[in-house]
Amino acid sequence: MQKLGKKANSKNLDLNNCALSAADVTELASLLPFLPELEEINLSWNSCVGGTLKALTVHLHHVNLLKVLRLNNCRLTAEDVTSLGEAFEIVPQLEELDLSWNSNIGGKLSLLTKKLRKGCKIKLLKITDCNLTAKDGESLAEILNVIPKLEVLDLSINKHIGCSMKVIAQNLKNVPGLKELNLHMCGLKQDSLQGLDTALQHLAELRKLDISCNKEIGGGFKDSTAHLASLKNLEVLDLHQCCVTEEDMTVLSQVIPLLSSLQELNLSSNKNVGVSADPLLGRLRFLPKLKSVAISNCCLHEESFSSLAEAALHLPELEILDLSWNKCVGGNLKLLWGALKLATEIQVLRLSSCNLVAEDLALLTLLMQDGHLARLRKLDLSYNNNISDEGWVVFCQGLAVFKELSELDVSLRPSSCRDCGTWFSELLAALTKLPALAELGMQRWVLSEAQQKQLESFNRDNKRNIRFDC
Repeated sequence: MQKLGKKANSKNLDLNNCALSAADVTELASLLPFLPELEEINLSWNSCVGGTLKALTVHLHHVNLLKVLRLNNCRLTAEDVTSLGEAFEIVPQLEELDLSWNSNIGGKLSLLTKKLRKGCKIKLLKITDCNLTAKDGESLAEILNVIPKLEVLDLSINKHIGCSMKVIAQNLKNVPGLKELNLHMCGLKQDSLQGLDTALQHLAELRKLDISCNKEIGGGFKDSTAHLASLKNLEVLDLHQCCVTEEDMTVLSQVIPLLSSLQELNLSSNKNVGVSADPLLGRLRFLPKLKSVAISNCCLHEESFSSLAEAALHLPELEILDLSWNKCVGGNLKLLWGALKLATEIQVLRLSSCNLVAEDLALLTLLMQDGHLARLRKLDLSYNNNISDEGWVVFCQGLAVFKELSELDVSLRPSSCRDCGTWFSELLAALTKLPALAELGMQRWVLSEAQQKQLESFNRDNKRNIRFDC
């Protein structure tokens, strides 16, 4: 551990991203007999681990208290998967297994799953982006019968597993304590959604459901939300980029407001959210525990934006609001005036590519000066090319009151380029009064020679570690 610049810990062996060699893995294996209290091993992001895992697994009986094993992005081979499966019997306390980002596992998962025995204590299983096949999905479905304590199942970014989602869903009843289910970008189709909805009646403890980036499930919600409303403990629902239809929106408008524990809702990149006649955004008022609302790129029009603004008055715990890529926000930010005054907890505000104008920035400045938005940490104003230099001057003059701001982005669109106006001096003056600011995005603003010297002087004189992304 000292050789690798890590702090020694008898219970936690964290060698994540240490450029380990095959010889290092062998040396590590020889140390296991001297670490009987070891509970966690993390070898993630060490590509040379692939092909050498057997040297380690044959010694795992020395650490039979092991609870956590992380092998992300280790280039594991079929032989490694076999060795790992054979080791399950000698690590009976294992609770967390993360094999994500190992593409060679695809098609070979049964070498691992067939070794699992009934009563296995695994609570967390992550197999993100492992090139899993439909056959692997069937293997996964079978092991759900022997890992009854499973709480987290992450199968995200396995595009071919959707074909076996029906059989996986049928076996989810065997893990009634499941709290997180991540099926992001899994190639789900409408029939997969129907099978999943049937399974939800057995998952009363579910806290997080992510079925985002499954475009072919669009149109399936109208027939597959019968049990979604029963998830009284659900805190996170991610449906971004699911191609929801207007008919889907009709059903979701009735179901989502019934999720009384919901804290995070992501509907981004679903264009029918903004154009649907059904008042989902207005009904968010019935979810007072909401902390994060993401409605980026939803084709909001003024009516739907107004409904959202009115509902936001009833969201006192709101911390994150993402309205990016909705052009109607520009010139209409005043509709959010009341909500932003009451949002004492808001920390992240994203207004990228919203067609903002000088008046919108003046509104933000006025809110700041009146003591609102005091906890704001991240503010994204990028890709709003219509803001005049005068608008930026007013904004920068009031910026200094954002004492907790750590990230600010004022970049222009990729296709544009613009000379930086007199507001740049005001910006630098404000930065001296923002102790938390660490990152400033200013892409495609052209600095004059004098302004470049100002920037150099600022970095030198203030001894700040601000990353300027110019």
